[in-house]
Amino acid sequence: MSKKGSSFQITVKDHLVTGESFELMFDPDLDMLQTVPAPSEQDLPKYYESDDYISHTDSRRGLMAFLYQKVKSYSLRKKVNLINRENGGTGTLLDVGAGTGAFLEAANKRGWNVKGVEPNEKARKFAGDRGLELVDSIEELDDSRYDVVTLWHVLEHMPNLLEVIQKLSSIVKPGGTLIVAVPNFKSYDARHYKNFWAAYDVPRHIWHFSRTAVKKLFADHFNFVKDRPMIFDSIYVSLLSEKYKSGKSFSMRAIWTGFVSNIKGLSSKEYSSHIYIFKRNN
Repeated sequence: MSKKGSSFQITVKDHLVTGESFELMFDPDLDMLQTVPAPSEQDLPKYYESDDYISHTDSRRGLMAFLYQKVKSYSLRKKVNLINRENGGTGTLLDVGAGTGAFLEAANKRGWNVKGVEPNEKARKFAGDRGLELVDSIEELDDSRYDVVTLWHVLEHMPNLLEVIQKLSSIVKPGGTLIVAVPNFKSYDARHYKNFWAAYDVPRHIWHFSRTAVKKLFADHFNFVKDRPMIFDSIYVSLLSEKYKSGKSFSMRAIWTGFVSNIKGLSSKEYSSHIYIFKRNN
């Protein structure tokens, strides 16, 4: 890490697909990092061409995929409970970056009227097998407004970040709920693993947020309500980070690091990932 005045940069490798290196440049005004150079929208799909990109394949091959799917089943129930609670019951739901549609399927079974956006063709096919129809771009949405809009680990992937936030402000009903989940580069596990931290996930992750950055970015259109930790993320991310760092597919040291990250988060409020809940301005 090299510091330049009020900014600094980190060199991080794409451990998943290409092995290429990218820079993370710090924006002191927003308190966030940006991947440089960011791939063009035309080149970006090639960085997702991996059977190990679990959110697009529903893979259960290997220990990491097995753990991911076990935690996912638990998390789906918690997510549906969350939107029920924040909305005061069921309603209309849009999931942006819906992946293979597991969350939408779970919400639909609980009475929600659902719609989703997913640019990856392979993931949309899996969603279609679940009986879900997803559009491939947020720009393809009609003029409908939704009671709840969710982005589960999606915002960090969006090349046109400010345009997406503007669009979100137009598709959440006045008084409706926006839920955004993203990694937090100020967590203990991020600081511990440094450039091996798996949640940097360059160049698929173009933006790397702090809690301050998320609140600032949405402040013009939404009222911040609260944020809450995603406690399993620190374990999963630490296991992947240790694999990138040492080559070990499973490590008790990684599990311990994830556990310590959650413990430290109790006082620092800086967890590996956070869920942010906003209400649309009336």
